[in-house]
Amino acid sequence: MTAAGNAVRIVDVCGFYSPHGGGVKTYVDRKLRAAYEYDHDLTVIVPGEADGLRQVGPRSWLRSIASPRFPLDTRYCYFQDEARLHAELDRLAPDFVECGTPWASAAMVERWPAAVPRSLVMHLDVFATYPYRWLGGLAETRTIDRPFEFFWRRLRRLGSHYDAVVCANRGLVAQLVDHEVPNVVFEPMGVDPGRFSPDLRDAALRAALLASLHLPADATLLLGVGRFSPEKRWPMIARAVTAAGYRQQLGLLLVGEGRDRARIERVIAGNPHVRVLGAIRDRGELARLMASADALVHGSESESFGMVGAEARASGLPVIVPDRGGCAEQAAGGMGWTYRAGDRHALAALLGEVAGAPLDECRARSALAAPFVRTMDQHFAELFARYAAIASQRRRAA
Repeated sequence: MTAAGNAVRIVDVCGFYSPHGGGVKTYVDRKLRAAYEYDHDLTVIVPGEADGLRQVGPRSWLRSIASPRFPLDTRYCYFQDEARLHAELDRLAPDFVECGTPWASAAMVERWPAAVPRSLVMHLDVFATYPYRWLGGLAETRTIDRPFEFFWRRLRRLGSHYDAVVCANRGLVAQLVDHEVPNVVFEPMGVDPGRFSPDLRDAALRAALLASLHLPADATLLLGVGRFSPEKRWPMIARAVTAAGYRQQLGLLLVGEGRDRARIERVIAGNPHVRVLGAIRDRGELARLMASADALVHGSESESFGMVGAEARASGLPVIVPDRGGCAEQAAGGMGWTYRAGDRHALAALLGEVAGAPLDECRARSALAAPFVRTMDQHFAELFARYAAIASQRRRAA
């Protein structure tokens, strides 16, 4: 099928996709459903355990290419065969190519020898996830940047070969622009429309959850949702909640899965007020749980957008988040609080200050603002329009 009018044939090379869940999967699944609504063809290519093809909508497909497992997190695979990826792009003959990580797959897409426009979507803030997190307590970011200048050069090169480097939070935009990465654009993401709502709040469920944490119904119920990996800082959050719990009646439920689970459970060390629920696959069940908690607490300053923070806001749930990264933007406008990223003592002090009446007042404001939280459909309408404009400009130039 040849693109006509504003219709665009898009291929998304998504190297950071797991069928087991996560923010990228949520994003990709919705994108596959949204493409048809905007009159575009979309094929998402992911690394997987085996070759596969699944049609998701009338004009959208999820294509997996057999790839090795990622050794540090075996829920993920990674693209290794560049020739195979290029052959798949040749076969699909897209009008526009999107790549979802700045790792090896971005260089593979960059080297694909076709005069086709492409974008790099920063689903990962590399520096906040790794060097800034590792060394942030020892040196300023400019000092940390120096030995990693090779990666900044890589990003500048990628930016010069991609028509757009798409960022979902303003802090990352500013950081990339400050390091002279070209073609950076701001395009915030959003939540699954119609899924999350304050109307789902269930007082009986909340009381039962607090009882399971050995707390009364007038205690504060905190919720943490996300992958159990080091950059999410769940052990730090568990320690902070434990410390604040000596002054306030606080309970914490952690929802997720991943390689850090054993470490998290060691930190909890039998504290009856902190509990790991594991992953919740049913999105409706997760939405009900979010609406029934009192606040979302998060530890990662490396979120590219902060999907779980946006979902909390759409549920009328205040957020308690680091002061850097995508989640920080979810606390703007009185929708929550920020604390110094990576600082367990700052988080514990903040939890002690906001538990009770301040949290109740913020939840009332958040419930009123919840219907106005940006949706993924709004995001995709703008993103696809951007791609269509770039592709049209390229066709005219050709």
